[in-house]
Amino acid sequence: MEQPDSSQTIPTPAQAAAESIQAASDSIVREVEKVIIGKHDTIRLALAAVLAGGHILVEDIPGVGKTSMAKALARALGCSFKRIQFTPDLLPSDVTGIPVFDQQSLTFEFRHGPIFANIVLADEINRASPKTQSSLLECMEETQVTADGVTHALPRPFFVIATQNHIELQGTYPLPEAQLDRFMMCLTMGYPGLREESRILAERLGNNPMQSVEPVIDAERLIALQEGARSIHVDEAIRDWVVEISAATRVRPELFLGVSPRGSLALVLAARAFAAISGRAYATPDDVKAVAGPVLTHRLVLKPETRMRGASPAAIIEEVMDSVACPLNYAKR
Repeated sequence: MEQPDSSQTIPTPAQAAAESIQAASDSIVREVEKVIIGKHDTIRLALAAVLAGGHILVEDIPGVGKTSMAKALARALGCSFKRIQFTPDLLPSDVTGIPVFDQQSLTFEFRHGPIFANIVLADEINRASPKTQSSLLECMEETQVTADGVTHALPRPFFVIATQNHIELQGTYPLPEAQLDRFMMCLTMGYPGLREESRILAERLGNNPMQSVEPVIDAERLIALQEGARSIHVDEAIRDWVVEISAATRVRPELFLGVSPRGSLALVLAARAFAAISGRAYATPDDVKAVAGPVLTHRLVLKPETRMRGASPAAIIEEVMDSVACPLNYAKR
C-alpha cells in the first residue's frame, strides 16, 4: 500500500499558524457581529489590518456604526482601550500626556495621556486642529511619544482606529497626506440592508448588544497571532505585481500623487494577513485584490480637474488593477 506524502499530512509551521489565525479570527468576527450586523467583509478587513500591525481610518456618514465597530473590535481582542473625542480645542498634550511637577520630589513626572493604550479610538479626528492631529504622527509611525526630550514607549500591540465624517465639513481640518499615508486601510461602513436594519432595531430595543461582546484573546495572544502572520508566504511574483500596481498609479494623468513605497508595503502586509485569516499559508492575487481598495484609495491625490469631472480614487484603483497583468504562476509554499 502506497504511503501518503508526509508533506500533505503534517502541516508546515506556516500552515499551522494560518489555521490558528483563522480559528481566532472567526471567533473575533462573530463577537463583533453581535454589534455590527451585515458588515462581515468590513470586519474581516479591519481585523486583517490589526493582524498586519496597521492603523485604520473609518470614513463615513454619521450613524452607521463607525465608533461601535471600533469599540466592539477592542472588546473582542481583549486589549486595553481608550477613546479620544477630537474637538477644535483639543491640545497635543491632551492626547500624549504632560509633565507634571511633583512638589515632594521637586521633579517633573510625566503623566500618560490616553494614547497609552493598546487600541486608541480617535473619534472624529478631523475636528481637531492640525497641530493636535500631528501629535499622532510619531505615535503611529514609531510607537512612542517624545515629551521634553524624553521618549516613552507605547504599549504593544498598538493601534489607532480613527473615524471621520466626510460629508459634514464645517469646522473640520482635512487630514494631511503624510498622516493619511500612515493609515494602512481606509474603510467605509455604508448603509445596512433593509433586513439587517430591521434586525438592528429589534435588538437595540432590548439590552445594548455591546455588553454581550466577550474577549476572545488578549494582548499577548494578539502579538503571537501577528508573529504567526509573518510566516505567511508572499511569492516574488506577487511582490513584483504590487510594485507594478503602485508604479502605474504614479504615471496616471488624473493624479497629482500616486501610491508611495509605504503604500506598496502596506498592500503586501495586508494581503498576507488577509490570507492568514482565510486559513492559507500563502498569499494569492485574490488576497491583493481583496485589500487593494481599502489600502490604496486614500493614498491617491486627485488633480482638481479630475475631481471636477467626478472621478473617484476607487474607480482609478479598479482601472489600474485591470490594466496591470496579474501573475498566474506563483509558488504556494
